[in-house]
Amino acid sequence: MPSLKRDPLWHDGNQITLLQNGQEFFPAICQAIDQATKRLHLETYIFNLDDSGHSVLDALRRACERGVRVRVVIDGFGSDVYALQIAEQLKAMRARYRIYRPKPKGWREPRLSLRRLRRLHRKMLVVDERIGFVGGINILDDFDEVPLIDGKGRPRFDFAVRCEGPIVDDMVRAQQALWLRMAWRRRKDWDSFTQRFTTWREWRKRRQARKKAQQAGEVFEGVRATLLLRDNVRYRQQIEQAYLHLLGKAQQQVILANAYFFPGRSLRRRIEQTAQRGVRVRLLLQGHAEYFLQYRACRFMYGQLLDHGIELYEYKASYLHAKVAVIDDYSMVGSSNLDPFSLLLAREANVLIQDAPFTRDLQAKLEYEIEHNATRVHQEHYQRLGWLSRLVDYLAYGMLRLGVLLTGKSSLY
Repeated sequence: MPSLKRDPLWHDGNQITLLQNGQEFFPAICQAIDQATKRLHLETYIFNLDDSGHSVLDALRRACERGVRVRVVIDGFGSDVYALQIAEQLKAMRARYRIYRPKPKGWREPRLSLRRLRRLHRKMLVVDERIGFVGGINILDDFDEVPLIDGKGRPRFDFAVRCEGPIVDDMVRAQQALWLRMAWRRRKDWDSFTQRFTTWREWRKRRQARKKAQQAGEVFEGVRATLLLRDNVRYRQQIEQAYLHLLGKAQQQVILANAYFFPGRSLRRRIEQTAQRGVRVRLLLQGHAEYFLQYRACRFMYGQLLDHGIELYEYKASYLHAKVAVIDDYSMVGSSNLDPFSLLLAREANVLIQDAPFTRDLQAKLEYEIEHNATRVHQEHYQRLGWLSRLVDYLAYGMLRLGVLLTGKSSLY
């Protein structure tokens, strides 16, 4: 694969399983937690105390009772409603926990400060430094507050991946880096230096052994994959650059399923150019507005996207929360939306996979939903929208662009 501006670290020999919706995700992570023998580390944006949340907490409690070292990081905004209750339960079971950027009390912080917008949006679990989960699924019931259609609710449409192999080492490193970074603000809560150094040394030994084996020509069974991160220090544009690169090289097809689609100029232009080269580009977007402003701002771009030959589909069965892509033989699954929140502010994690069978599986699942649970948007349909509806779309688009001013990156949008 030709190089990116900051080449991601590709690993061969991974076993990666695609998980669709909470129906597959929660049993998989609870089983992995129940099999833990040494340590586990969970990060999530939303942690609700619903049936799914309680099942995860129960699994964490059982792990603590077996002597497993448990660490949990939840976002202070996404999990705000239950953050203190969850913290109390984790403390009672003797798990270690941290709240990423807790919601400020009173008027200690400006309401629209940039700091408040920098959230932990990634969803990642690592068990015994051997099994890792990455995706877009929060600790939240599939059916929580979903739209009712004909009196019935359908689960949120979302994905995650279960990983084994060398890519898990990169997940461990990412989680450890954030844990230590948060500890810097609360030094009394640090692990001992010896414990941290031992963990780092073990990880480095495994990585060096794997590197020597690769240099010696050893063949690893499994798929080729890399962990893509976005943060505000070292990996500011790694996920966006991967999209730009893959779209620029696409020859056959592109399917992007994204909950909040508001890409910057460069990415939007690259998508349009890809379609103009004759590549079939399909976008599967929300058909039910989970957040009104983002949905209407996205809809304002429909006319321009359709003019460039891009196929647009709105998912009608329930809320679409997925952040996945199929680009020729590459596929991407993770937490990052294609919007300013994810690409400019939040901490995100995606897994990029170069494997034709895995990609065909994801493609088949997306095409099924496009055919059975989505409505295609045609130019004629969009043009028939009333002037008031189109005005609301325009105002929403303008408000989101205005919001980007807070990031200092308004020129990109």
